[in-house]
Amino acid sequence: MEAAESPYSKCIAVADPVARAAQDVAAATGADATHDWRRIVQRADVDAIVVSTPNGYTAEIAIGALAAGKHVLVEKPMGRNLEEAERMRAAAESAGRVLKIGFNHRYHPAIVAARQRVRDGGIGDLINLHCRYGHGGRPGYEREWRGDRSLAGGGELTDQGVHVVDLVHWFAGVPRQALAMLQTAVWPLGDLEDNAFGLFRFATGAVAAFHTSWTQWKNLFSFEVYGRSGAVAVQGLGRSYGVETLTVYKRRPDGGAPEAETRAFEGPDVSWRLEWEDFVRAVQGREGMLGTPGDGVAAMRMLDALYRSARSGTVVEV
Repeated sequence: MEAAESPYSKCIAVADPVARAAQDVAAATGADATHDWRRIVQRADVDAIVVSTPNGYTAEIAIGALAAGKHVLVEKPMGRNLEEAERMRAAAESAGRVLKIGFNHRYHPAIVAARQRVRDGGIGDLINLHCRYGHGGRPGYEREWRGDRSLAGGGELTDQGVHVVDLVHWFAGVPRQALAMLQTAVWPLGDLEDNAFGLFRFATGAVAAFHTSWTQWKNLFSFEVYGRSGAVAVQGLGRSYGVETLTVYKRRPDGGAPEAETRAFEGPDVSWRLEWEDFVRAVQGREGMLGTPGDGVAAMRMLDALYRSARSGTVVEV
């Protein structure tokens, strides 16, 4: 809907194998409806494609659209695995078209402000990161595409965990080592996880720890970054995750409780609109786009390491 509502773009066609779904979006946007995405990528009046499908279809559609000369915005994750991500990146390079990965969390204002604080040296040298992120899932997940490995690629680690690893990468870079433990605690998902616990270690000695969950009965997002002279903490993402806030902590060198200042970012979630505008700017030839193919591949590389660690029960190289 962001494409249809933006002053910089127009939604002219939508594809969905479920006819009613395509027709509903078409009715709301004035677009043409079809069941076959191939019809859209061959249209001469289409400049850009948004791929928002189960993960198992992402690579085929994105690569097909790029080969047809279209710019592409792919909803996270970048396919089901590292191999698919690398094929998409290669296709974008070969086609000379923009490929953007939909990491919309990079556009949440509290996260943006936190990263700027870190980059400006406001918390000193980074020493560790903590993240907890999750929701409560729902009965019947095993009958949806997220419960099907062939369509999802992985469980909760792939679903919400990819946002976490992308933020870790955005704040701290690609880690050197990874350790993970996966859990299928409540939902009958077979060999897919409903909880994931992970650790990353960086060349600097910094460590990132996270827990992402489909058994977080009260929706939660908490992202904290600690440095030698202070910290930043983002809580909430708006809506069911609670008001988005940023707290900046200044360490007292002589000990004791730090100085703290909290700012709330109330109002609607603007991350999707900002993400779309960033994509449009990139299509127009302007630089600085977030969620590049390199970012997407880095996230899938980090997920791949976590899954390898969980299978082996050991620390692995990323």
